[in-house]
Amino acid sequence: MIEAINNNKAMFVEWRHEFHRCPEISYKEFKTSEMIAEKLRGFGFDEVHTGIGGTGLVGVLKGKSPSDKVVGLRADIDALAVKELNQFDYISENEGVMHACGHDGHITMLLTAAWYLSQHREFSGTVNFIFQSAEEELTGAKTMIDDGLFERFPCDCIYGIHNMPHVPEGHIWVCEGAFMASCDRFDIEITGKGGHAAMPEDMIDAPVIMSHVILAAQSIVSRNISPLESVVLSFADVHSGHDTYNIMPKTATMKGCVRAFNEDIRQLTLKRLRDIVEMTAQMYGATATLTLRDGSCPATINNPEQARLVAQIASEAFGEEKVNANCRPLSGSEDFAWMLQHVEGSYMFLGNEGAALHNPNYDFNDNIITLGATMFVKLVEHNLPIQ
Repeated sequence: MIEAINNNKAMFVEWRHEFHRCPEISYKEFKTSEMIAEKLRGFGFDEVHTGIGGTGLVGVLKGKSPSDKVVGLRADIDALAVKELNQFDYISENEGVMHACGHDGHITMLLTAAWYLSQHREFSGTVNFIFQSAEEELTGAKTMIDDGLFERFPCDCIYGIHNMPHVPEGHIWVCEGAFMASCDRFDIEITGKGGHAAMPEDMIDAPVIMSHVILAAQSIVSRNISPLESVVLSFADVHSGHDTYNIMPKTATMKGCVRAFNEDIRQLTLKRLRDIVEMTAQMYGATATLTLRDGSCPATINNPEQARLVAQIASEAFGEEKVNANCRPLSGSEDFAWMLQHVEGSYMFLGNEGAALHNPNYDFNDNIITLGATMFVKLVEHNLPIQ
């Protein structure tokens, strides 16, 4: 562990509480971004660039000796539209918004690493500290990339950390290859013919068609996908009708998502779902459309060599018993995936314990701030040794 980081834990905890008090939703992280930029400038960063992809920002820090090699470190900065139910003294001051996913902690871990590295600069080359907006929308990383993130701030490798309540506190979980699933959110609209519930012969029954689509879609997983592969197809919102007992609706709508670890499986699932939607409606004389919403993102694929490096660094820092280098992938999604499509790197989980993510009683575990910061620092020092 790093003594200077451990000795200043109280300061870092206060930073985290500051961010927790002022949560902001995706693309609205104006105060959060200003607070981060102010701290980076106060640390004496060589460059601080704001307004990347909206509210994203990058701090550039150069080491003691010159090198062309660059390491990227990333933290997400947005909060969720959730009303906080906690009672401590740093509860959200923004009604209906809270850091229910721990991004306040992610910001703090990266700022802590920035504080330490800016004081010591015991590395060669450059570190790009990337503070990314709108992770909860699964669009922020791509928005920053489309705004020239890696053209302006190229990286040879990149790392990110997410706290994880179901992982033992202080443990690091990582794996090679697929680490988190892709996500595709869809809307389905079925258009039939409404009418009187007593006269079905005059109708094209949208709710019946909706039911058949839901049931038929389950066969994609069971009959189109190998049992050795994984895919999740969920209908999260189904709706038809207008709160009556005898008026049959003209339309039915559904919302849901598809998650997969393999790109071919992802595309096959989406194609089969579209086929089922359109052909089932046609079979009953109706029409139907499936629309993919903004926010689709690919699977998070760790570079094998970088995942092994993360496990090695974590074992050296915390002990082998606290590292799971072959954890099962998580079917949740993370838009850091877009960054890993451009730069080889690795994502990892840091054990948090406590309330589940996206829960109104969630709070980031302050005990792991120094651990996440230590991982970032040691990854920099390993990749950018003094020449």
